[in-house]
Amino acid sequence: MLPKEIFLSHSDKDRDFVVPLVDVLRKHKLPVWYSGTNIVGAQQWHDEIGSALRRCDWFIIVLSPNTVKSLWAKRELLFALQQPHFVDKIIPLLYKPCDFEQLSWTLSIFQIIDFTKSVEAGFRELLRVWGMGYQA
Repeated sequence: MLPKEIFLSHSDKDRDFVVPLVDVLRKHKLPVWYSGTNIVGAQQWHDEIGSALRRCDWFIIVLSPNTVKSLWAKRELLFALQQPHFVDKIIPLLYKPCDFEQLSWTLSIFQIIDFTKSVEAGFRELLRVWGMGYQA
């Protein structure tokens, strides 16, 4: 089932990976909530994040050493893990090797999509979740 909207959890320090990820998802007509484009200047950003987490039906977390250190990424993940609408709809993406279990010991039970060897292979595997082919 195609997502109505994907919540993208990440560290702001990983923009070099996250911006192209958002571009690929949007190019494939997948709606994604990304703080870099969805939070407007004067908005109460924490309220907007909460609203998006309640509204979105898929949750992607970009795993990296920066994410592991991010208190907000941890909060977003813990919220998502508790929500019935995210059951079987949480997708961890391994951007850079890290001890991601620091975020949650439960992450190891999910199929983690590995981008560390090949970004293109990672995109192919990610889009396959929704039965889609990757178009570069």
